[in-house]
Amino acid sequence: MIRSMTGFGTAETKVGGATVSLEVRSVNNRHFKCAVRVPEGMESLEPELESRSSRRLGRGSVTISLRVTEAETAVAARIDGDRLAQYMSQLMQALPDTRARSMMDDAGARASIVASLLSLPGVVVSDGGASFLHSVQPAALTLLDEACDRLLAMRTTEGLALRDHVRACAVTLGDRLATVRARAPKVVAAYEGRLRQRVNALLAEVGAAVEPSDLLREVAVFAERSDIAEEVERLGAHLAQLDTLLADSNPEPVGRTLDFLAQEMLREANTIASKSADAEISRHVVEMKTAIDRIKEQAQNAE
Repeated sequence: MIRSMTGFGTAETKVGGATVSLEVRSVNNRHFKCAVRVPEGMESLEPELESRSSRRLGRGSVTISLRVTEAETAVAARIDGDRLAQYMSQLMQALPDTRARSMMDDAGARASIVASLLSLPGVVVSDGGASFLHSVQPAALTLLDEACDRLLAMRTTEGLALRDHVRACAVTLGDRLATVRARAPKVVAAYEGRLRQRVNALLAEVGAAVEPSDLLREVAVFAERSDIAEEVERLGAHLAQLDTLLADSNPEPVGRTLDFLAQEMLREANTIASKSADAEISRHVVEMKTAIDRIKEQAQNAE
């Protein structure tokens, strides 16, 4: 089955009062390449998201974006009052009574002390964040599967259009190849006729005639040099393989194989062009190469 590498999928759910959404995008790439974007503090989710997406999406440049909104209550830090009171008690004990009373009476000094105490270890606790992250992880993986399902559906739809375009190019290529196959034997006969006429005209001026064996030898050399039967058959075999690749019964991604097959078809077409000295065949080969180039372009977007 042929699928496009371009696709988009998204999914959303609620976790602990927060909205968690995940988005997956993919574009062309020769290999699988993944970029994961998660909110600050959730970096531990990145490896699993990348690994899971690589098993679902075989090829392409993939971007995964995880977003969490309205999560402040779920991950908000809290102040440990007991720990703060302990620090305050120790501070008061360490200062002289008069110094302590003057600092407590000064609002600015009091605010400065509180701010300093809040930065001490254990005063501000964010244990709710760890609990929230633990609940988000399975939800994020489920959202990834849902988003990948939608992305793959989009890839499949675009793949159908891509397949139709490749098949149209293959029909054009097959038609031109059939014409070249039928034309090839006539090229040698036409060459023999032109050669005989030219040689007889030259020898008539001196009153001589060409030996049939010499003429046949020259024609045989030309026939051997311009023989394209092998290339025509190989190109026909490649077209048959292309039809197999595009069949709905083929469950495997075909992008890399299609790209390689297009290169091989182009190689055979170039060889036919270099061997043949016939203008009509050369014209058909140009059209064949145009169709192959279009197939190759489409292969760049196939998974």
